[in-house]
Amino acid sequence: MSSGVPVNGDCIQSYQDLKLNTSKTEPKKYIIFNLNKDFTEIIVEKTSISTKYEDFLADLPENECRWAIYDLEFEKDGGDGKRKKIIFVSWVPDDAKIKQKMVFASSRDALKRALVGIAVEVQATDASEIAYETVLEKAKRTY
Repeated sequence: MSSGVPVNGDCIQSYQDLKLNTSKTEPKKYIIFNLNKDFTEIIVEKTSISTKYEDFLADLPENECRWAIYDLEFEKDGGDGKRKKIIFVSWVPDDAKIKQKMVFASSRDALKRALVGIAVEVQATDASEIAYETVLEKAKRTY
């Protein structure tokens, strides 16, 4: 069942820019999505060109829910070239407020459906589930 929280058009445009690499400057590496303060719309909270996974993790608040898209680049085992996977992250930390968890859980599918072309989904409730090695392993299994 959907919460009825709509996805702002900026979310789709930012995702398309990342996915299709349409930036006039440096390409986006990740996007952080949030709910507006009234919990009535899904919005873009931040976009970044940083290629450091640590920067991405630092942008996910410790005790608040977020969704994110991360453009993961990696070498496939065997060294046969670079691969790219678009990762959808649902970050719902155990310490987040109950109301926020409920709205995020019921709104996740609306955002995911709006962002066509997601290769891997990661649902994380603590840092170990979103660690680089964990996400990388999940991405490699999709080949």
